[in-house]
Amino acid sequence: MFSRWCNLNLEKSFILQGPRRAGKSTLLQAKFPDYKYVTLDDLDDLALAKKDPKMFIEKLGTHFIIDEAQRIPELSLPIKKLIDQNKQNKTHAILTGSTGIRLKEQLYDTLAGRIEFLRLPTCCFGENFGLPTHKIDQPLDHDLEVQAKREFQSFFTFGGFPEVLNNLPEEEKEKILKLYKNSYFTRDLASLLNLDNVEGIKAMFGALIKGLGSRYEMSSLSKETGLSIPTAKKYFNSLLLSGLSFKLYGYHLGPAKRYIAKSKNYFLDQGILFALSDEFSKGQAFENFIVSEIEKRRQLGFINADELYYYESAGGSEIDIVIEEKQSLTLIEIKSSKKLSLKELKNIKTYNLKTNKKIKKMVFYLGDDFYWEENILIIPAWNFFRASF
Repeated sequence: MFSRWCNLNLEKSFILQGPRRAGKSTLLQAKFPDYKYVTLDDLDDLALAKKDPKMFIEKLGTHFIIDEAQRIPELSLPIKKLIDQNKQNKTHAILTGSTGIRLKEQLYDTLAGRIEFLRLPTCCFGENFGLPTHKIDQPLDHDLEVQAKREFQSFFTFGGFPEVLNNLPEEEKEKILKLYKNSYFTRDLASLLNLDNVEGIKAMFGALIKGLGSRYEMSSLSKETGLSIPTAKKYFNSLLLSGLSFKLYGYHLGPAKRYIAKSKNYFLDQGILFALSDEFSKGQAFENFIVSEIEKRRQLGFINADELYYYESAGGSEIDIVIEEKQSLTLIEIKSSKKLSLKELKNIKTYNLKTNKKIKKMVFYLGDDFYWEENILIIPAWNFFRASF
């Protein structure tokens, strides 16, 4: 198992959330080998936890890992009591889960102040080769650049699920992702979130991939999938809760307006695109790669922002990504070309949002040169290799 970029708390209890097969259990069992480990995917452990949550927690001792803890939210109260009663012994409770709403509302909220909430996405580009070596606004050294270019196409196609990364032949990567398609991406998701139509989940995946990078309306998703609007909304939200997809909201200087504008949807990992559809363009795949690599780093804490946004001007021109941090506003454009013309940079060059924050401008593209064009930093996509943000 290679080192992951998630900064785990060795003293304070925490919840680790991430999609299924992102490597949560493997990471925790490697990091805390002496802890009592149970998974609520095991039917016997699930039955015991459901029958008597208090006794179930008492039998685990003071240092333990509970996998898929969102299945029994009633565990939160005995865990809270255990932490409060054992402050001297420093109880270290570690919970994992694959669905966000149950963790946040039923576990984390009950344990607020006693437990941290951490995320583990699928792997960033280069994560399986070691810890970060540079920030994204710094160029790679020569040896790492050669390695990044060699690894780029495979990661761009098959993504960063740990099991996929650990299997080198492309045929094996394809087999694993096809297996995920028929299990973790569909049937397991349906079971975990109480959805009764596996084909409806597949249809929702297909519709979202086909419209990747576009603003969506629930009525159009309903039409594309053949689901009613309430059902389409339920299935769409389920993909968000699973951690497999995420939203970009429209950016406004007035925060209250940000969640009113139409959103865009992206997928956390390139392997999801490969496994579930071929109805996307190279430009859409490249856009998803850049947005997802930034979102993974945000989830890991390299970016101090609650959300990623896109921006659309009154005239209809867009900035692909806006990152709002305390002291800065980063504007990012994504270009799936190998050479950039001055015309392609005109949009981001002329954007001047009214803000007192420092504005940084970046363009990611498929070319090889790392350079400045006036106040815009031009960055090759492969520079994400082992990069923090």
